[in-house]
Amino acid sequence: MAGAAAAAGAAGGTGSGGGRRTSPDGDLILYNGKIHTMDGQGTVARVIAIRGGFIVYVGDSLSAAQQQFASRPQAVNLQGRMAVPGLIDCHNHIVLMGNRPGHHTPLENARSVADVLSLYAARAAALPKSPNPPVSAHDFITTIGGFSPNQFKEVRLPTLAELDAAAPDHPVYISVGFTGPSATNTLGKKFFENVAPPAGPVPVGADGSIGGAPFLAPGPTGQATLALRHTLTLDDRKRSVRDAMAYAASLGVTTHLDQGALQATGTPADTAASEDNYAMHLPFLAVSAEGDQRDADQETGAAIRLRINYVLWDSDPSIPVATARVQNAFPFFGSDLVRTGAAGEFLADIGHYAGDNPTWMNAALAVAKAGWRAEVHSITPTDFQTEIAGFEAANAQVPITGLRWVVAHVTFITPDYAARLKALGGGVNLTPYPYFGTSSPGGPPYRMLVDSGIPVGLSSDGMQIAPMNPWIHAYYATTGLNALGNQINPGQQLTRQEVLEHFTSANRWFLGGEDEDLLGVLEAGRLGDVVVLSDDYFAVADEDLKNLHSVLTVLGGRVVHTGDINYWA
Repeated sequence: MAGAAAAAGAAGGTGSGGGRRTSPDGDLILYNGKIHTMDGQGTVARVIAIRGGFIVYVGDSLSAAQQQFASRPQAVNLQGRMAVPGLIDCHNHIVLMGNRPGHHTPLENARSVADVLSLYAARAAALPKSPNPPVSAHDFITTIGGFSPNQFKEVRLPTLAELDAAAPDHPVYISVGFTGPSATNTLGKKFFENVAPPAGPVPVGADGSIGGAPFLAPGPTGQATLALRHTLTLDDRKRSVRDAMAYAASLGVTTHLDQGALQATGTPADTAASEDNYAMHLPFLAVSAEGDQRDADQETGAAIRLRINYVLWDSDPSIPVATARVQNAFPFFGSDLVRTGAAGEFLADIGHYAGDNPTWMNAALAVAKAGWRAEVHSITPTDFQTEIAGFEAANAQVPITGLRWVVAHVTFITPDYAARLKALGGGVNLTPYPYFGTSSPGGPPYRMLVDSGIPVGLSSDGMQIAPMNPWIHAYYATTGLNALGNQINPGQQLTRQEVLEHFTSANRWFLGGEDEDLLGVLEAGRLGDVVVLSDDYFAVADEDLKNLHSVLTVLGGRVVHTGDINYWA
């Protein structure tokens, strides 16, 4: 952007939000970069300045940026690297990730069993030696969901002997998807085989294998996960929250619209996606509050922005859960760090979630009357039909066209139903979990939906059956290739520019409220969330898209993640 600049506010002051305060509220200048602002005009700047958490200058002049401050702030030389707005994931389950038992270790970037073992060895080296026998989840290195053996060249899980070699002094538990199968090592086997009922004893094979089960059916993996959950403390959960936030920041995802959980039953039928929807946010709130209580010169306790959707889990047409939620919670209520969102991704429990069910319809009407946004979940070849018809039926009684109701996943949606949803003022967010599978066509129909003009959001649906890593999803959306390298989504590819737009500026639509004016674009007056990438997103080869990550993540002017390169001026 030769010679162009955008600036706001006088030197000093309280940021560019018209006197508005925010947290975190850092002062920072980033310069000598290729800063893609995502402002809809293709603007690429060299310098950005953040004061009091808000962007006050975007342009090409370091001296002009410095003039926005009464005293010179910290400055970072980007050394020509590409920077983008902090990414927005409009549909994921980071709160579940933050409640994982053990020292959760994401494996979504591993390409082989050897990679897995290397990650576990590094994790073990950073932790105190575990007691023998292990006594709680705190002793375990775990990976629960967010990966598939299909991404490993061996197309299998590690064995007990391999896990022992990588982490001989720590129990390890690695579990696929919602319900397994799973694997453990010698110390883990000792723990699981001595768990008391109802969670145990857990049957473990001589090779460390732990059997899976059908969805929502009790099985050995359900027993093992439950056994670990039974030992969790609030401090364990807070540590896991910090790990989840740190991992998200390392990917460059700064804002997360969390979609809740399957309501936990406290039995082996629970899955990796099961938690207590009434308590699962408490560790996140505690970590965020601790950051707010620190001195201004210390880092914030939170490394991400959390947006909360509330799952409505009724099976009774009298909808006691939905009624209580709309009476006692408020949409878009909270702070720039943690804010409520809407109802979703379920308006009724798993047995009543289709739009032709009276429990679902009563909940939808309650949400509409309260003026809430709603989001529902479509994964079968037909459920989007009953859900969109249900939206239409609700709209006939209570107008929803201004509320931005959403259907998520929509692997199988057709153009006619997309048009019907668009006519209701609705949108779709796309979660590419088919990347781990082998079905062809795998969907979702990216190209058809973007071309239709309906609001489209890109998201991860991490960390159960899909990676949280947005760069893996960028690879899938632009190539159609699955984890095995096979073409499963022919003719539905997006351009790299479209993918980046739909992880930043376009995803503001799915947040709604004041977030729409604060996030997703780098321009004066918005929050200073910036990500510096490890390589040029537009220049790397397709396969190397999956290797992209953040080398510097900034949240409201505060650095919350750094890579291994020295940028400090």
